[in-house]
Amino acid sequence: MDRTPKGCYFWAQTPSRSYSNAQTPKRCYLGAPLLFLAALLTVCGAAFGQLRYSIPEEIRKGSFVGNLALDLGMDSKELSEGGARIEYRGRKQYFILNSMKANLIVNERIDREEVCGRVVPCLFQIEIILERVLKVCALEIEIQDINDNPPTFIANQITLQVSENTAPSARFELPGARDADVGNNSLQHYQLSANKHFTLYVKIRADGTKHAELVLENSLDREEQDVHHLILTAIDGGNPARSGTAQIKVIVLDANDNAPVFDKSVYKVSVLENIPKGTTVTAVRAVDIDQELNSEVTYSFSNGLDTDLQIFTLNSKTGEIVLREYLDFELKQFYELEIRGSDGSFSSKCSVLIEVINVNDNAPEIILSSLLNQVAENCPVGTVIALLRVFDQDAGEYGKVTCSLPPHLPFHLKKSIGIYYSLVTSGVLDREEVPQYNITIKATDSGTPPLFKVVTLNLQITDENDNPPIFGHPSYSTCLTENISSGTSIFAARAKDLDIGQNARITYSITEGHIKDVPLSSYISINSDSGVIYALRSFDFEEFREFQIEVKAQDGGSPALISNVTVTFFIQDQNDNTPEILYPSPTTDGSSGADMAPRSSVPGYLITKVVAVDADSSQNAWLSYHLLKSTDQGLFTIGGHTGEIRTARFIMEKDAIKHFLVVLVKDNGQTPLSSSVTVTIVLADSIPEMLQDLSYPSAPADMESNLTLYLVIALAVVSFLFLFLIILLLTIRLHRWRESQLRDTSSVNSSALPSSHFVGIDGVRGFLQAYSHDVCLTADLVKRQFKIPISSDSHTLSGKQNFENQRSVLIDDFLCIGKEDQPIIQVGMFFFGSFYL
Repeated sequence: MDRTPKGCYFWAQTPSRSYSNAQTPKRCYLGAPLLFLAALLTVCGAAFGQLRYSIPEEIRKGSFVGNLALDLGMDSKELSEGGARIEYRGRKQYFILNSMKANLIVNERIDREEVCGRVVPCLFQIEIILERVLKVCALEIEIQDINDNPPTFIANQITLQVSENTAPSARFELPGARDADVGNNSLQHYQLSANKHFTLYVKIRADGTKHAELVLENSLDREEQDVHHLILTAIDGGNPARSGTAQIKVIVLDANDNAPVFDKSVYKVSVLENIPKGTTVTAVRAVDIDQELNSEVTYSFSNGLDTDLQIFTLNSKTGEIVLREYLDFELKQFYELEIRGSDGSFSSKCSVLIEVINVNDNAPEIILSSLLNQVAENCPVGTVIALLRVFDQDAGEYGKVTCSLPPHLPFHLKKSIGIYYSLVTSGVLDREEVPQYNITIKATDSGTPPLFKVVTLNLQITDENDNPPIFGHPSYSTCLTENISSGTSIFAARAKDLDIGQNARITYSITEGHIKDVPLSSYISINSDSGVIYALRSFDFEEFREFQIEVKAQDGGSPALISNVTVTFFIQDQNDNTPEILYPSPTTDGSSGADMAPRSSVPGYLITKVVAVDADSSQNAWLSYHLLKSTDQGLFTIGGHTGEIRTARFIMEKDAIKHFLVVLVKDNGQTPLSSSVTVTIVLADSIPEMLQDLSYPSAPADMESNLTLYLVIALAVVSFLFLFLIILLLTIRLHRWRESQLRDTSSVNSSALPSSHFVGIDGVRGFLQAYSHDVCLTADLVKRQFKIPISSDSHTLSGKQNFENQRSVLIDDFLCIGKEDQPIIQVGMFFFGSFYL
């Protein structure tokens, strides 16, 4: 087969050569003009020349045609990695390309007569597209004819009517045989079977076709033989030769001595290619001067290609030539028909030349040779999106095509080589602004009116991670109540990402920090997918009232983009703390101090003050004081907001010495909480009197008799110890007073109280200062407990009562002894004593 590269530029003229499959074609040494052929899309034919292979028709499927890499001087790896494929122009896929070995292989059986007819040479125009590198290689394959078609006659039997008076040497035109092959394989000569009346004459026309004529050698005698049977054989020049036969039946008639005569030897007509079917193209007419039956002329096609005879029909009576199929200027521009007019005995011929006139009847064609369905939004300007093949089947001016794009698109068409265009980007693409483009390409020819073809390309813009997550606000603040349960959702910090897919998948997290030296992660957590923030433990308003966290939103791109936002939480107070009573303060054994009120007290006399605080804030910490129970309901009153216990009337002789008051301290919460305390008040003018009065209280009626003896003994022992200790303390104190000057003479030193009793409570300090007596016992020197039988009612908030037979009473007050002839000694300490009977 022939593998000669054509179209190359040589420094010296190199003749074309043919090579077999085992031979290697000679390389073309390219000259300087090719150094300038650099473009975005490279056509291999421009760099290497156009290859032409020659193969015989009917070659079996899978036959090797040529090695493109070898013949083009390329590397087979370059072809395979370039995504090489074959581009066809409306034909079957007769060839395939083995991209691994760069071999061109026959894919379908090729019938040259079917593909090219009588066109010589029969060429395939093929483009090899390298999609990944966007290269085009032009290739021609010539299909060589083989002698695969025998000559055939239009009819197997030819009937001639010859008048018996026909003179010798008369010639009778015989229908020619047709041979689809070309060259030497086509029809070469005719043979006639042996007979004594006829011989065969073969003439060659101007177009090279051979036609046979039957020559009468000897006169005919109808009475001797009215019918002669002959065999006409057509033989081609193939090796081996093929032949076809037709039977000739010669009917001898009586004399008919005039042949039909056409009024023109050549008929010429021009028609537009778009005339409809059924149109009469022209009409021929022949005249026979004979009379009656001998003058009737019958018209028929004498010779012609099968394709031509399929396009036109001939009326055998009128000689009209009618169009049966559409004409196409691009397929054929001229038709030559031979018409025979016969009267039965004689015949004559004429030629009909039909010229087809071109019209703009073909719209341009747009074929996508390569297309990128999607492109990244950050692709550089000038990226090739598609490779287009644009052409028009019309000839001449009508075949000129221009391409255009709609305005305001970031693309433009760039003319490549020949009929190829490349669609490239001309601006920056942004998927968030335009996620896809429908690119309409319009091809318009130069006809009047112009015809056009529109193709729409859908281009998807793929996402790149170029947008960070965005929160709705630069910062957030929210309120939450204290004591919420663990796992409660307290806030949702959500961000949006303009990207899509993985680039828009946001993961939330909290930047690690501390609240009061405690890791933030022990208080709250965040759902990494939804951004919902949960509390892991309850919050205490009294511990801290607000805190801040930093929420981080990170997308799933590579590299990932991050945004941060600050969320401030304000803790709202709940009424979760009961009032704490600071004074009187119960001791560890359950007893409380006793307050003394002189019997000479007037109404409104301040006896003591209940001091309480609430760890809550605002209205939850507003405290009110209520007197729930008293041994004498009309003797004492309490201030609802101050907690001061005062006398309500004058103290009478009949009033009991000791009184128990149950005080309820309640806050102002929506669900109020409260605490209660029992205050013991002893009516006495002095401590000795108070002790004397307390020494002989009446026992309860329900006290067991066997307990009284033990209590009396215990009281006597404790009283003795108490008096002894007081005398000792007074002696030591007087001795010290003489040596140092008393620092405070008018106020009570409250430093001996626990500091917690004075936290923010100014009323406590003022109350304690109001209770300075003449002489006070120092608490760090004297601590005595006097056991006294008491009966107390302890009231809770629910109203339940608990009675105790015995109770330790801690006298939590200043016990002072006054002497008129001695200076007042300020001790500044509470005296604690418990009395038991």
